[in-house]
Amino acid sequence: MKSFDRIILVDKPAGMSSFGVVARVRRQLTEAAGRKIKVGHAGTLDPFATGLLILVSGKCTRRANELTKLDKVYEAVVHLGATSTTGDPEGEITENPTPPLQDPVLQKVEETLQKFVGKISQTPPIYSAIKIDGQRAYRLARAGQTPKIPPRQVEIYSIDLLKYDYPTLEIRAHVSSGTYIRTLAEDIGQELKTGAYTIALRRIKIGQYDVRDAKQIDELLSNRGESAKLLPV
Repeated sequence: MKSFDRIILVDKPAGMSSFGVVARVRRQLTEAAGRKIKVGHAGTLDPFATGLLILVSGKCTRRANELTKLDKVYEAVVHLGATSTTGDPEGEITENPTPPLQDPVLQKVEETLQKFVGKISQTPPIYSAIKIDGQRAYRLARAGQTPKIPPRQVEIYSIDLLKYDYPTLEIRAHVSSGTYIRTLAEDIGQELKTGAYTIALRRIKIGQYDVRDAKQIDELLSNRGESAKLLPV
């Protein structure tokens, strides 16, 4: 008898919500089992973002909180010189009305990145899946409300500069659970006095789990899970 107690590594594509991925996998496993299979996740990704999404099914759903608390590694492409209402390409973009007299030099950018390494206070974006009085913050924001989200302490273990060619900044960040890279990018833009928003985001690691071991959602579903990366309990 096939076990449906699984940890499933998915390489989420851009344009699909994490909840959409969960729903598709749940439907597939339920059909294969002939009974309803519970499926959850260990931390969502924004629709525009790509990369590692850990799904848990059956008895493995009990491990969701444990897996959610693991550190994460992201690679991000940040656009300097403008801001977004959502912190990403899906929001309303506004160019910086008072840009600095010259573009930030490489040394300034490197020094700024290091200012955020360590334990910092971060306020999650209103366009996020955080629940406020039982409702998702992004739903309240889309309804024209401005939900008040209290700041939280997170830890940035490292930020590596991958490439800088103004206005594009590419970084790799190793962070604690609960850290929002969109907010980190905005804070970097404020420090540089340029403004900033994230134009691309990819999660490459969650704890010891690596996106290189994950499967694309279409491959996962087309093979009915047989050749997908399914990890034991």
